[in-house]
Amino acid sequence: MDYRIEHDSMGEVKVPADRLWAAQTQRSHENFEIGVGIETMPREIIHAFGILKKAAAITNHGLRPEKMTEEKLSAIKAACDEVIAGSLNDHFPLVVWQTGSGTQSNMNTNEVIANRGNQILGKKLLHPNDDVNMSQSSNDTFPTAMHIAAVLALEEKLIPAAKELIATFKRLEEENEGIVKSGRTHLQDATPIKFSQEISGWRSSLEKDVELIRRAIEPLYELALGGTAVGTGLNAPAGFSEQVAEQVGLLTGKPFRTAENKFHALTSKDELVFAHGAIKAMACDMMKIANDIRWLASGPRDGLGEIFIPENEPGSSIMPGKVNPTQCEAVTMVAVQVMGNDVAVGMAASQGNFELNVFMPVCVYNFLQSARLLAEAMVSFNKNCAVGITANKEKMHHNLHNSLMLVTALNPYIGYENAAKTAKKAYKENISLKEACVELGFLTEEKFDEVFHPEEMV
Repeated sequence: MDYRIEHDSMGEVKVPADRLWAAQTQRSHENFEIGVGIETMPREIIHAFGILKKAAAITNHGLRPEKMTEEKLSAIKAACDEVIAGSLNDHFPLVVWQTGSGTQSNMNTNEVIANRGNQILGKKLLHPNDDVNMSQSSNDTFPTAMHIAAVLALEEKLIPAAKELIATFKRLEEENEGIVKSGRTHLQDATPIKFSQEISGWRSSLEKDVELIRRAIEPLYELALGGTAVGTGLNAPAGFSEQVAEQVGLLTGKPFRTAENKFHALTSKDELVFAHGAIKAMACDMMKIANDIRWLASGPRDGLGEIFIPENEPGSSIMPGKVNPTQCEAVTMVAVQVMGNDVAVGMAASQGNFELNVFMPVCVYNFLQSARLLAEAMVSFNKNCAVGITANKEKMHHNLHNSLMLVTALNPYIGYENAAKTAKKAYKENISLKEACVELGFLTEEKFDEVFHPEEMV
């Protein structure tokens, strides 16, 4: 492999000749061989860094034109656009398990943008620290990248995925409006419910989750950029904080604004904890929905069998013809992962020591994984399962009319205790509720038929 020599404040370092990074990136690459090639810094963070570095350069050009010249700005913007587009992803090799401030990923970005900008210019003009990192610190850029990446992940991935599934459930509600089935509580038979009502519970849960996520996004619009090293804004010109946040907003189309208190913005990750709690809430509801669906589809002969779901692949290597609810299982596994990630996000956020949180990479890694996995799982679940749900009307009708809890309809006529005696007799002797009620002398056959209408109990 061919190398070139780069240097930083600690001396010279050999860097692969075909890579755009420089000395500090190489040191981190060599010093943290933990999860290499697997747990690299999330691409969403690299994308966010491209946005904030471009915004910073534009702002610096307006406030410090003598230092951020038009020539430098043009080169930095061009390089940042390539970072944002993802065409330079191979030049960001660093892992999550690095310094807790994310300094090395900030420098990785600075070095790649500087070197790529110099390639574009055809001369060595840009310096990673003096130009690309002008008016910034890793301590305010990394938390800024975290917020940008989190907002984009929630607004452009997770919420749209949830809306697709919500739309499917709305359609299923309409298609199954007239079907009445047995309800269940405590995994036991309960009073009747319309299948459309059951589906509406799934739909409404997700709608509430989207609302919670939207509320949780609002604090994430605040950016730490401008606080520099410890929140005082040292080496950043007056007005930088406000203007750079405005530029980030223009580049993303999102209402980003500068954080009112930079000392809080650098050390506290409470906004991410709050937002991840909303993600976890959606994961909890998806766990429940997926479990409901696989229970209702259980069988095909020895389970509940009240709905049919798409058969996507063989389910067993030994049992011919077996088909399993694999999409439900994938969703529930993702839900477990999100719940576990919530612990990691919370623990990481608790490690704000004095003027800086030093668990930021692991915090945002878990946050973004949750948003990505849940979004992708919901898209897959919708496409490969939910859209194909159909009611087994015959089985629903059978289970409904076989349910002992229909006896609840008799309470107003024979009282709770007599209704309980009726249900217990019917169960013990394996006879119908009507037979039990008449044999006990509580109602005549004619009166029973007059008052007993399961379909009207919804």
